[in-house]
Amino acid sequence: MSAHTENYFREVVDVARAIDLREVDRMIDILAEARSRGRLFILGVGGGAGHAGHAVNDFRKLCGIEDYAPTDNVSELTARVNDDGWPTSFANWLKGSRIRADDVVLVFSVGGGNAEKNISANIVEALKLAKSAGAKVIGVVGRDGGYTKQVADACVVVPTVNPGNVTPHTEAFQAVVWHGMVTHPKLIVNEMKWESTR
Repeated sequence: MSAHTENYFREVVDVARAIDLREVDRMIDILAEARSRGRLFILGVGGGAGHAGHAVNDFRKLCGIEDYAPTDNVSELTARVNDDGWPTSFANWLKGSRIRADDVVLVFSVGGGNAEKNISANIVEALKLAKSAGAKVIGVVGRDGGYTKQVADACVVVPTVNPGNVTPHTEAFQAVVWHGMVTHPKLIVNEMKWESTR
């Protein structure tokens, strides 16, 4: 067994032990409260965009939550980027969705966005709009949580156990956290196929 493999998986265990489970439960409570009258919008770029599409499926199919991700419609997203620019692409999509106070925005981002450094500006602008509409913001992010952590109503910051592996651990645990959420008794309403086939 290589030293890298052993170290990487030891780090996975360390991250899992350090996750703030109270923040996970707070996100679950926010979604349970919003389910009957609001919608869930899931934002992410890079690996987070892939997670967003997967999570839309899980929250809709397993939890009965109406939810959407801007990255699932390549035509609209690229038209907005082309015509309006990257920084406002998600915010303008949320405007088109008529975001309101009953809605929730979930962010999957390694850094959480940083307005001063112009990092993930599209996430920052979208969260500004969401907060101005009175929507709740939740997230699973890494590093110090960035702008997402600053404005979130509940946010899991994936602990940094090795600065050289911030991105892979953050993106891996985004999936771990949302799968824990969609299978929570407060949210799940439909059985999963393999768990129902005995």
